Parts: sequence; C-alpha cells; structure tokens
Amino acid sequence: MPMDDGLVREISAGLSQRGVRDHNERLLLSLIQRHGGLPASDLSKRAGLSPPTVSSILRRLEAEGLVMKGEPVRGKVGKPSTPMRLAADGAFSFGLKIGRRSAELVLMDFVGTSRNERTLSYSRPMPDEIFAFVQTSISEIKATLTADQEGRICGIGVGAAFELWNWPDEAAERRAEFIEWQSVDLSARLQDMTGLPVSLLNDATAACQAEHSFGRGKEFRDYAYFFIGAYIGGGVVLDNTVYKGRQGNAGALGSLRSIGPNGESMQLVEMASIRQLEQRLLEIDLDTRQLWSDPESWTTLARYVDPWLRQTAQELSKAALSVCSVIDFEAILIDGAFPEAIRHDLVDRVRRYVITQDTRGLILPHIEAGSIGRKARAIGAATRAIDTLFML
Repeated sequence: MPMDDGLVREISAGLSQRGVRDHNERLLLSLIQRHGGLPASDLSKRAGLSPPTVSSILRRLEAEGLVMKGEPVRGKVGKPSTPMRLAADGAFSFGLKIGRRSAELVLMDFVGTSRNERTLSYSRPMPDEIFAFVQTSISEIKATLTADQEGRICGIGVGAAFELWNWPDEAAERRAEFIEWQSVDLSARLQDMTGLPVSLLNDATAACQAEHSFGRGKEFRDYAYFFIGAYIGGGVVLDNTVYKGRQGNAGALGSLRSIGPNGESMQLVEMASIRQLEQRLLEIDLDTRQLWSDPESWTTLARYVDPWLRQTAQELSKAALSVCSVIDFEAILIDGAFPEAIRHDLVDRVRRYVITQDTRGLILPHIEAGSIGRKARAIGAATRAIDTLFML
C-alpha cells in the first residue's frame, strides 16, 4: 500500500537526514520481505518515494550485502524489470524457544531459512540446563560459519511462555519446581553470555510472527492466530502488524473462558492443548515423549488422537467466534507442534463446527491452516531479532 505523502513529509520534517535514511531503508527492506522480489519502480510506488531516492537506497543496501538483484523479468513492452531481493547471507539471527517439553535454538538467515538448529528435550525446563544448552549450541553453530557470516549475526530472539514459572494445570509441588525462573533475568543472562542484543516475546506471539513474516499470514491483513503446543497460545495481527500489546501479552488466547465437562468454568488452555492428549496416554501407561519425537506416532495412536482432535476442534470453533465478536478478523489461522496431516484434519473439523454455532451478529472469518509448524516459535523469535534492526 503506498505510503501517505503527508506522512512522508511529516517524517522528513521531524527526523535528521540519517534518521530519514534509516526509516526509508527499513521501509524498502520491509516491502521486499513482505512481497518478495520487487523492481525499483514498484518499490517507489508502494513506498511513496521518488525513483532516484529508491535507486540510491537500493545501491547502498546492495553494497552492504543486504539486497541483491534477481533474474530480470521480461514483459510484453519495454525493457525487462529487475526485481530486488533480500540477500540470504545479508544478516543472521538466533532464535531460542523455551517450551515445556523442549528447547530449540535455530540460526536463521535474512530470508527466513533455518540454517542450523539444535534441540534439547527434558521433563521440565530448568535455567542452568537451558543456559548451558544455549552456550554450547551457539559455539557449535558459529564454528560452521565463515568470518563474514559470523560478523553478520545481529541478535538473539527468545520465545518463552508468559510467566514461565507458572505452568497451568500442574500440582502445587510441580509448580514449585519452576519457581527459580521467577528470579531469572533472561535478557541480561543471554546478553552477557552471547554479547548479542536480546529480544524477548511470548512464545505464541513468536509463532505468530513467523507465520506473518514467512507463512500464510502474508495473505491477510487482520487475523487471530492459534498455536497448539503442550499448551495453546495465540497471537493477534492488526493492519499487517503483529500486535504485542501494552505488556507484550496480547493474544493470550489460551486464557479464553470455556466450559468444562461438568459445567465448570475453565480456560481454553485446559481444554484444547496437547497436554490433554498427553494425560490420556499417561492414563494407559503410554510414553508421551513419542508425540514430540516421532511424528508417525500420531497415526499409530489414532484411537486416542481422534477424540482429542474432536474436542480441540469444538473448543477452537467457539474460541474463533469469541475473538471475532471483539474484532471482525478476516481470518483465523491455526498451527501447532504436530504433523501437517493432523493440522489440516483439525482445521477441517473447526470449519465444520463453526457453521453449526450461533453466529448471529458476526461476520464469519476464513478458517485456515498455518504453514510453519513445530519450529514456528524459534523461527519467530529469530525473526524479531532481525526485524528490530532492519524492518519497520
């Protein structure tokens, strides 16, 4: 969408020349990330900047290794246009996901590709173990890079659950095991350890960021996003921007109210998380770790997975309409830490249940599958580190 001319003038009047250049560089980089390869003429129209200004910025970004020319596109009339693309090696960032069952560290490049990754599984996440994992993994990954690539690592993003020490539906003695996290300054510890700038965000918001930057989120302007891991969480996108909220906890969709099997008031997190499937497997002495380590197990455990899918779809259909009663979202995107086939089955079920609900006064949203999957939280965390430095 072209930038308003008045806004461009206002920015130019209120910022130093260096500040204007920084803003305009970020604007062009953001447009290229959002739309893929774009020729200078299209960038000029979308950004509301003059062609000479765009050409000058692109030359500078190309010299810095942040963008590169794509293959010329020949049309029916005139000279072929040359799209400008992000250079994959232009920048790198680490993304760390701290989850209930595992931690993941990825090295992501400028175009959103995971170049290297490490995973740590555990029965419960403890600070010293997490920090040792991060330190060892970063050293190992850096050893695989050239000096130039290592010098282009711009930061580390962290996606972790809100109030990491306060897991829902755990017994009091189990919650006490996590209390150590309450006194941990994640940002300070990681910055001291890595020497890199640190960006913190909610793990489900991180997953939403990944979907918005590199997945199907590009197709929609406003949507609510559900990510189903051990516990369900969510994110909110408004006007093509992932909305973090006043304290970074916007999109806490797992806290939506629900009705339990006996009519009691419960939260969505207690009714539509993989934790409920784990509990069913534990009741019959089956190893729950296979859900996280063996994607094929979701097929072999179909007799237990199917009832979980039915309940989760019912809860998501009600939750989707609840959030649309506050904001008329164009779409609801659903993703999670499970195989792609399970994701599409779940989305199909939610679509069927939504049309059976009372939708008076509502505009039905599109119900769509996300596209990033299990690594979304780590990739989204890495995306935030790059966006902080290079994007609007």
